[in-house]
Amino acid sequence: MAVKRKKKAAKGRKKKAKKAGRKAKRKVAKKAKKRKAPRKKTAKKKTVKRKKRKPNPAFMKALTPSAELAAVVGAKPLPRTQVIKKLWAYIKRNGLQDAKNRRMVNADAKLKPIFRGKKQVSMFQMTALVSKHLT
Repeated sequence: MAVKRKKKAAKGRKKKAKKAGRKAKRKVAKKAKKRKAPRKKTAKKKTVKRKKRKPNPAFMKALTPSAELAAVVGAKPLPRTQVIKKLWAYIKRNGLQDAKNRRMVNADAKLKPIFRGKKQVSMFQMTALVSKHLT
């Protein structure tokens, strides 16, 4: 009986050793999976400094508004950009932008002669109509 026990014990030890060997192999395999290839070093991109945009001198040229336009933006000569800016300030202040279609501008008594008698003008047409009142 003692021999049988020894054989069983030896068999059990062998099984444990095999199991431990399998566990060790799994751990090694897991570690191998976890390791990733080292990242390649990429060259740093050169930052290009952009030059500041210079305003177009044609836009900065002071133009004299007509009498109709002067009633809205003032009589003194202004650059085209400032004329449009003041016109938009007038439109916003008097609530002349259409409520449903915000691209449309409703004309009041001062704007009707500038808009050539039209009741409503799109904001894109407005700049073209205003340019005809500048000299």
